[in-house]
Amino acid sequence: MSKALGITLRGIEAVAVEVEVEVTGGLFAISIVGLPDAAVREAKERVRAALRSIGISLRGRIAVNLAPADLPKEGALLDLPIAIEMAKQVGSVPVSGRPAVFVGELALDGRLRRAKGAVPAALLARKLSLPLYIPRENAHEVSLVKGVEAYAISHIAELIEALRGEAALRPIEHRMPALQEIEVDVDLADIKGQAGAKRAMEIAAAGHHNLLMVGPPGSGKTMLARALKGILPPLSDEELLEVLLIYSARGLSFDGGRARPFRSVHHTASTVAVCGGGNALQPGEISLAHRGVLFLDEFTEFRRDLIEAMRQPLEDGKIVVSRSSGSVTYPAQVLLALACNPCPCGNFGDPEFPCRCSPGELERYQRKLSGPILDRIDMQISVPRLSPDELMAVEPSAEDSASVRKRVERAREIQIERWKAWDIRSNAEVPEALLRKEAHIKKEARAFLRSAMGRSRLSGRGFTRILRVARSVADLAGEECVGASHVAEALAYREGVNIYGRPS
Repeated sequence: MSKALGITLRGIEAVAVEVEVEVTGGLFAISIVGLPDAAVREAKERVRAALRSIGISLRGRIAVNLAPADLPKEGALLDLPIAIEMAKQVGSVPVSGRPAVFVGELALDGRLRRAKGAVPAALLARKLSLPLYIPRENAHEVSLVKGVEAYAISHIAELIEALRGEAALRPIEHRMPALQEIEVDVDLADIKGQAGAKRAMEIAAAGHHNLLMVGPPGSGKTMLARALKGILPPLSDEELLEVLLIYSARGLSFDGGRARPFRSVHHTASTVAVCGGGNALQPGEISLAHRGVLFLDEFTEFRRDLIEAMRQPLEDGKIVVSRSSGSVTYPAQVLLALACNPCPCGNFGDPEFPCRCSPGELERYQRKLSGPILDRIDMQISVPRLSPDELMAVEPSAEDSASVRKRVERAREIQIERWKAWDIRSNAEVPEALLRKEAHIKKEARAFLRSAMGRSRLSGRGFTRILRVARSVADLAGEECVGASHVAEALAYREGVNIYGRPS
């Protein structure tokens, strides 16, 4: 009896699965044990046809054991290791070969299809110091993992020849995307007016702060949110690997180079689609936006249970999904950008268009947002409707996204250097105790903030979030210490917007 390694996924981590095959006499039959799901059980048909396509016939009773037996196995990732083990048993592949990790779904003609989990598999193979064999379509994502010995194959016949020593495979070379210019969907220079909103976006990008934009229809909220991606700094090597892990575990390609993820979710999305989970546990939109932007347009139209489910991941930067089969943790360090109208008709507070909503409608609209979720939004800004003169005006000196991104990158570098001892990348991630100790707040800024707390009745969480935003404002200005002006600007973003008819 011989053994090979495949993988199964638990969250975004790959768990090694030992594949054992035994062939005995009797009528032909294949049985797979070890808690396989439907896709794994159906592997016997794909494997049999793929081996027959290259002249390897199976006979007798074949038992396939997937160990550990108490670990559920899912997906078609195990097609390739099962096929290799069967080929060993019938003498088509030497049994005494070097151990390796195999990942791939087989077509009936022996071709290998792209499989999810290639990046987690590469990290596992690197940890075990074993070679990894993957479908050629997964070669690009695996090439981004440094220090792994991986080989890409298109057909099972290539792998059989290599294992027999009849052909040599070239290892996949490690390549990282260059720090090239980031392509922007919407440039800040193309957005008319909204100087206050642009300034708030720059601060949000610098410190990775959550942002709520409130304004009438057509005021440019969606364009501003899309421009946010263009002023965020590029992903570092470590951040890129974190993003690749999530996309690979979900079976998606991440082709954005070093540009940060931007995920826009429709208001009809379910809680599972946004937060993750499902019958086969998989990351949701909040994890796919990790280290990037999660944009929820028409935020008040989202289901209340979905909004409340986001409270914990927004606070912790990760989400724990529990099911009867176990619990998994997905990263969720996102910049949450929200946009909504000020009232159901969209005209509340507009000096030219009167609001047609009744007090009852305004009250029901207010109830769609809970206080706890608003407390987790660092910055809340108004995006007013532009006048015809402002829309027609020519702004030759409007600043573009690339210029703003340079300032954001400098502010991020300052933050990474300040918090590197605690492995923190942005001000939005800093715990409260550490922030109070290391944020370098001037005495007059503390006095100003103390008086503001009494006036605004801020919560403890709100106080911390103001400090984080003030620290980001100071970083953008290149200031070592947080002054009263930085706190005042941060406080204005916290309480300066009049939302849903509620007095600010």
